[in-house]
Amino acid sequence: MENLKRKKVAILATNGFEESELREPMNALKDANADVHIVSEKQGQIKSWANNNWSNEYTVDKTISEASQENYDALVLPGGVMNPDTLRQNEEGIRFVKSFFTNKKPVGAICHAPQILAEADVIRGRKITSYNSIKRDLVNAGAKWEDSEVVVDEGLVTSRNPNDLPAFNKKLVEEIYEGKHEMQTA
Repeated sequence: MENLKRKKVAILATNGFEESELREPMNALKDANADVHIVSEKQGQIKSWANNNWSNEYTVDKTISEASQENYDALVLPGGVMNPDTLRQNEEGIRFVKSFFTNKKPVGAICHAPQILAEADVIRGRKITSYNSIKRDLVNAGAKWEDSEVVVDEGLVTSRNPNDLPAFNKKLVEEIYEGKHEMQTA
């Protein structure tokens, strides 16, 4: 496994994120020695969703207004239904997401999280996957959608659902290790 020592990764999430889609990538990144921060709309705690119920709370390290892509090497967007639906309505959050693409940094998005990427207008012409129910939204935003466990397109890592987390985490760590991708554009 690649060593991500001296790499900082932001995980952008808010209430209603799919717990495994934040917890497992966070643990994989920490196991690879990355410094991981949870970034959200407000300070305090954000509540996860698991097995069709509210679940554990996670502590926010930075608010979106305190965070800047300049301080991070990569971005992770967990899914869930509520989480991306809320975040795609946050203009400051959308600018934060788009800044990673503008600066050619790796981004991982799983499940419903690519809805945030569609809102940021960063998936036109890109290969991508997601939870099947949002396929049409992503195609309409210009993405080249495919039904695969994990899809990598120049630093953009996407997966369909929690069952894909082992493949997603492996590729996410690889792409962050590789660093900036010249073809990663907004």
